[in-house]
Amino acid sequence: MAISVFDLFSIGIGPSSSHTVGPMRAARTFVDGLAADGVLAETTRVRAELFGSLGATGHGHGSDKAVLLGLSGERPESVDTGSVPVRVAAIRESGRLNLRGAREIAFDEDTDLVMHRRKSLPAHPNGMTFAAYDAQGAVLRERTYYSVGGGFVRDESYVDEPVITEDATPVPYPFRTGADLLGHCAATGLPISEIMLRNELSWRTREEVRAGLLDIWHVMAECVRNGCEHDGVLPGGLKVPRRAKALHDKLCAEDGVGDPLYAMDWVSLYALAVNEENASGGRVVTAPTNGAAGIIPAVLHYYRRFVEGASDDGVVTFLLTAGAIGSVLKQTGSISGAEVGCQGEVGSACAMAAAGLTEVRGGSPEQVENAAEIGVEHHLGLTCDPVGGLVQIPCIERNAVGASKAIHAARMALRGDGSHVVTLDKAIKTMRETGADMKVKYKETARGGLAVNVIEC
Repeated sequence: MAISVFDLFSIGIGPSSSHTVGPMRAARTFVDGLAADGVLAETTRVRAELFGSLGATGHGHGSDKAVLLGLSGERPESVDTGSVPVRVAAIRESGRLNLRGAREIAFDEDTDLVMHRRKSLPAHPNGMTFAAYDAQGAVLRERTYYSVGGGFVRDESYVDEPVITEDATPVPYPFRTGADLLGHCAATGLPISEIMLRNELSWRTREEVRAGLLDIWHVMAECVRNGCEHDGVLPGGLKVPRRAKALHDKLCAEDGVGDPLYAMDWVSLYALAVNEENASGGRVVTAPTNGAAGIIPAVLHYYRRFVEGASDDGVVTFLLTAGAIGSVLKQTGSISGAEVGCQGEVGSACAMAAAGLTEVRGGSPEQVENAAEIGVEHHLGLTCDPVGGLVQIPCIERNAVGASKAIHAARMALRGDGSHVVTLDKAIKTMRETGADMKVKYKETARGGLAVNVIEC
């Protein structure tokens, strides 16, 4: 399966990769299809239906707004996040929607955007259908899409071919499992980051890969800065206060002398800042999802600030290594909270961050794989139970804890020789099986766990 590091790290919009980014991409794909089929000008009505987890928590995750924006022709990587509230309000107040920016139609959200809270499509919990009609009510185009995690979107073929990739580009070192990765490293003497880079060169030049990854890092850093500058209350009704700015101000007023864990307070800050921005619908990088978007930036900031000799080259190496582990997780496990719970989101991000930090600190491929395995193993069984269907409680703090775990996993792996009993592949297989056994109410439906035991005010 040819997965690029730029598939796993994509610039998007909060609060959710599977519930916001995915539906926006699906809606945009649908209206692009109307234009390609030559029927956009005939379209007088579009109806969207969201199923399963999308229907259950779509309002809290902004899925309804994402669909409206996608049908309007917006993409998550380029939409002006600051204009979203005004644009969505205008559509709702006027009852008019400009499809792809080129065809204005009437749009009644009560009947044309249906959220099925307890009805699912067969292939994946995050399913959605779109249909376009002409003036006589005849169907012009109808499509089903699945948001399978991390912003990845698949069409109807996912039902019969769930592991088929859209990109069949041949790469020099194809891998699906952690064992495949280690095999390539043993045969070539190359580190994991270089294996991933050689594959990336199938799409881009070395210079383009470096520039693209540094751009991803700069967006991550900007997200942290934005999070540290804003205070107030997060949107959505839970009245959760933003804490990053106050924590930033306190840490800046301290020197950390005499506190051996001072650096870890900064790590928590970095994660909180990102996930508060995500919860506010800001610009974030899926890493590999929005719900877990704070972990890799937090650990990368830890590397840049507290690891001697840190550099831009190290950032590139970190992201390539993390991307390789993310590719294995995507292919053999899951990065979808709606599919396997939060072990697939925070657990995957922790494994990726631990792997990246281990390699930039001089770890061998075996130590990198060990660090990733620790990250997965110690998130097994973690449920996805967002209070109010919002990516706030427990999601924001969960990223801070996950970032700390990633750093500890890297340190543990670096103190060893890379040998360990449970392999990364066994841990991922266990994650997948645990997710299959997990009740639906614990998989991003907001019908179990903290979501029902915390009173919404």
